[in-house]
Amino acid sequence: MTIDTPLLRILACPEDKGALLYVESENLLYNPRLKRAYAVIDDIPVMLPHEATTVDDAEDARLMGIVAAQGIKPTFG
Repeated sequence: MTIDTPLLRILACPEDKGALLYVESENLLYNPRLKRAYAVIDDIPVMLPHEATTVDDAEDARLMGIVAAQGIKPTFG
């Protein structure tokens, strides 16, 4: 299972209100602007800022490589 498509279309980062990237293979929603990752647990996004993980430059590059390779589009915009 994956996150419901209508839900994905309205998900925004709770910190900067911008679009996110759903990296299904990593079970996370990613905000490349802030380098913040939000876990997806049992197909439910955990969108609490204090639960997010800040990623370093190497992890950002890895995630953006996956995004590019899989043609992942932002949640909206």
